[in-house]
Amino acid sequence: MSKTITLTSPVNGETLIERQALDADQARAAVARARAAQPAWAALPLAERIARLRAGIEALGAMKDQAVPELADQMGRPVRYGGEFGGVNERAGHMLDIAPEALAPTVVEDSAAFTRQIRREPVGVVLVVAPWNYPFLTAVNTVVPALVAGNAVILKHASQTLLAGERLADALHRGGVPADVMQNVVLDHGTTESLIAERSFGFVNFTGSVAGGRAIERAAAGTFTGVGLELGGKDPGYVRADADLDAAVDGLMDGAMFNSGQCCCGIERIYVHESLYDAFVAKAVDWVNAQKLGNPHDPETTMGPMAHRRFADLIRAQVAEAVAQGARPLIDPAHFPADDGGAYLAPQVLVDVTHDMRVMREESFGPVVGIMPVSGDAEAIRLMNDCDYGLTASIWTANAVAATEIGSQLETGTVYMNRCDYLDPALCWTGCKDTGRGAALSNLGYLAVTRPKSYHLKKVQK
Repeated sequence: MSKTITLTSPVNGETLIERQALDADQARAAVARARAAQPAWAALPLAERIARLRAGIEALGAMKDQAVPELADQMGRPVRYGGEFGGVNERAGHMLDIAPEALAPTVVEDSAAFTRQIRREPVGVVLVVAPWNYPFLTAVNTVVPALVAGNAVILKHASQTLLAGERLADALHRGGVPADVMQNVVLDHGTTESLIAERSFGFVNFTGSVAGGRAIERAAAGTFTGVGLELGGKDPGYVRADADLDAAVDGLMDGAMFNSGQCCCGIERIYVHESLYDAFVAKAVDWVNAQKLGNPHDPETTMGPMAHRRFADLIRAQVAEAVAQGARPLIDPAHFPADDGGAYLAPQVLVDVTHDMRVMREESFGPVVGIMPVSGDAEAIRLMNDCDYGLTASIWTANAVAATEIGSQLETGTVYMNRCDYLDPALCWTGCKDTGRGAALSNLGYLAVTRPKSYHLKKVQK
């Protein structure tokens, strides 16, 4: 018997849509259709697949007027930010541009005697399990290169952003990707894990929680299915003594509060050189107090509700525990009257924090940030590494040599200087420790959705 998946809007707490999840037999049939359709798709010239994907991304952009308010209703992002379409175009466009080079054979020898080369072959059917916080951006990271490389794709979107999965699939179909090659499906966790355990896929990409990543790994155990796990983060920012203070405040606070803090690579802890600490904190408080919490459909709103009340309750619990342990909150919740004790949550800045507090060590994924003074690079490096996660780290300094040296000592996937909370599609998106495993974007992003096949051809000599 199939399960009903209900999407509750954080805007008003009301049911937005309901969808029936596929039962086990329906899910297996979807995979079978994808597997049957994939060879003909892979047989198309690469240029043709690229053209159809470009048309699909263009069709998605044409849906902006409908998709932006839908995002607000589904997960609370204010309409003033215009959705994710600039980033979608940047990431998809780059991956399409580099596809001919990334997928080209590696020719070792092409002589009268031998042809020796390594080709990239599609893995077959790729499962993409996408998250709700950036439902289009995160999905295209894998969907686009997987399809371009000749795979079929099964997209399982988060229950909080079911409409985003439907929009993406519809757009790609309009661009010319066959319906069975790109399928958006509604699955519950148990059915998803069963499909993985049955070796239904050549590769599985999951973006979500550490617990979810562990469930994917357990399901894939013994199947030899490749998995890419893009999991949690507790990303730090470090402000050196030579930093541009105003730029650091603007960049790091935006990185901490944008999307109500619901960013995989959002800033969740900040370490400031003691010579700049007091000034940084004062400016950070002013920056936060200038924000407007409210209905995301209001163009004046800069911070909408969190995607679900339970996410906001986690932040409230972390803050309350930290305050009980001696942390000092600097933002008066009364300054944000829209905070209703539910999904609408006032932002918070905490000082007098330590790494004994959960808010400085465990993922928050919300609009709260702790700020600590440090004596210099050595202390900052130690504290930035004192974490189970390793997604990104942001260094604010006028000295690129120093930033590179500090970055070489950080346990992280990406090192930023004087920016944060951004994915450069030309660079590999990856992490370490509990942040997961695998690589997306860049040329390396094509390696996960293809397999190498070697050709050793000895030519007949007459």
